[in-house]
Amino acid sequence: MNSLKRLLGVLWILAGIAVLAILVAGAVKNVDTAGTRDINNPVIWVIIIAIFTPISIGLIIFGFYAIKGEYDRLPTNSAEI
Repeated sequence: MNSLKRLLGVLWILAGIAVLAILVAGAVKNVDTAGTRDINNPVIWVIIIAIFTPISIGLIIFGFYAIKGEYDRLPTNSAEI
């Protein structure tokens, strides 16, 4: 089970990096000052990227701790915390 946690840690790190990369690539592709649709507005993309950046960083940190082995032994009751 611990090896599965570590493997999923790699998955979380890759997912966090992929989310940021996809968002930035989408912004670069769709931002156009001459465009008239909402998707062409850079303000919308800045807001979306600003909201999802902490989530992505959290996924990367969670994956790092999973690879490090911080979740190998989890408490079974509140007395162990």
